[in-house]
Amino acid sequence: MWRLGFFFHEMAFGLLSIFIPLYMVTKAATGGLGGSLVGLGIMVSSALLCNIPASFFWGYICDKTRRYKAYILLSFMSTTIILYVVTLTSNVVFFTILYVIMSVFNVAHEAPKNVLIAEHYSHEEWEKSYAFYQRLTELGWLIGLFLGLIASYFSLTAQYTLFLCSGLNLVAFVLTIFLVTDPIMIFERRLVSIEKKIDFTYRGARIVSQILEGLRLRRKFKEESFLAFAIALVFFSLASSTFFTPLPIFFVQDLAFSTRMVFMVYMLHSGGAIAGYFFVSRRPSDMDAKTQIRRIALFRSLLVFLLVAVVQTALLTTLFAVIVLVLLNFAYAVYYVLALSLSMELMPAGRTGVFDVLIGLGTASGSFLGPFLAQTFGFLPQFLVAAAIFLLAFAILRVFS
Repeated sequence: MWRLGFFFHEMAFGLLSIFIPLYMVTKAATGGLGGSLVGLGIMVSSALLCNIPASFFWGYICDKTRRYKAYILLSFMSTTIILYVVTLTSNVVFFTILYVIMSVFNVAHEAPKNVLIAEHYSHEEWEKSYAFYQRLTELGWLIGLFLGLIASYFSLTAQYTLFLCSGLNLVAFVLTIFLVTDPIMIFERRLVSIEKKIDFTYRGARIVSQILEGLRLRRKFKEESFLAFAIALVFFSLASSTFFTPLPIFFVQDLAFSTRMVFMVYMLHSGGAIAGYFFVSRRPSDMDAKTQIRRIALFRSLLVFLLVAVVQTALLTTLFAVIVLVLLNFAYAVYYVLALSLSMELMPAGRTGVFDVLIGLGTASGSFLGPFLAQTFGFLPQFLVAAAIFLLAFAILRVFS
């Protein structure tokens, strides 16, 4: 029940995920701000760059104070207020500034949420618990997209759409007050860290024993490389945001989709993520997470290359584009849960914000790179660059982990 506030929060951001790019880029005469793709990229990348120190700070301060609920409440309340203030302006620069401020406060709930799940459940249940949380919030995201579809059908003004998103965050704030509680004791992550050190020492002792007995070694003795994992996280998120940031504009401009059609496509896209979270919560426990993450990076690269081929041949473009998007989000759902669970094992208390920092570093860069490439060279070269970066993430994981 404590996750219910996050459900309403994600409803708001599911709607905003399509509304904001279209609102920013469409002409002022049709209710938008009349900005450019590069302006959209600057806005989103600026927000994500500011999120990098913010994510580290929120992760550090919540572990330092051992207060998690307070930062979740701060996130939801500040988002509520800022979305209301956004309704009072139609200036692109002011809108950009407000968006950046909102983004910085919005990430305040991410690290506390990750810790709450890690400390409320045992290590063996982490993947299923993260998958359940993501499945629930993805359902909220999907409903938010449906609300956007309804809003576009009834031609709801931008102001009323923003009021709706502000109200949903206010509901999230109220529910969090009553449903979320801080853990009484903080020890699960420390236990996992101790277990990993003991396991590493034990494996080392076994190998030394085998060497002394003259036995041939059949297994590698290598400690998990957090550096390789971190670099791969950055490149994977770089590729994802390079591909996805200008995608709603691609649908409107190149495929001539209506706003309603864009919301419908993204609803199917979100459905792929929900299926992915169901899948990962039921995966065999002996399945190696690092191997699966590596395979997903390769799979996403191939899917983006396939999308380019489909657009080039103009053969059932809409159908195949939707199928590719659904598979991309299915793969991301599996990847995100495995990567998040693995990061909680590798990172000590006080550094839980590092995961969001790494994701934010790649996403911030890609959020500018994607729109810049799309406006300068076109959407297909932009897709090819994203596919190549996914391939690079796969290579890093292949070589170093």
